[in-house]
Amino acid sequence: MLEFKRADRVADLVKVELADILLRRVRDPRVSRLTVTGVKMSDDLRTAKIFFVEMGEDFCSPETLESLQKAGGFIKRELGKRLKLRYVPDLIFRQDTSFAYGSRIDRLIREIHRDDENDGSDS
Repeated sequence: MLEFKRADRVADLVKVELADILLRRVRDPRVSRLTVTGVKMSDDLRTAKIFFVEMGEDFCSPETLESLQKAGGFIKRELGKRLKLRYVPDLIFRQDTSFAYGSRIDRLIREIHRDDENDGSDS
């Protein structure tokens, strides 16, 4: 049977609460367009790396990232109210680039298929 680390369980809880806070409590429309894709907690539960994407965008705009950083204190306070932890983790926001990378790979594969079809029709 697999054992789950406490940090993994807390990360899942932080992800759910953070998504709700961004959707319902933060009033900045740039921040409300963000989707939390993952949370990585340190083993001591004092630091949380928050991975996010901006809906409909491959990369997050600098203005959106700045707005998120400014709202960080408010978000941390809200998490503190909702989580029953000794320490509220410090939040480090990171853009999740895996979606942009995946869409780039998908685009390249489609181009290869198109090129193969064009080469096949020339013969």
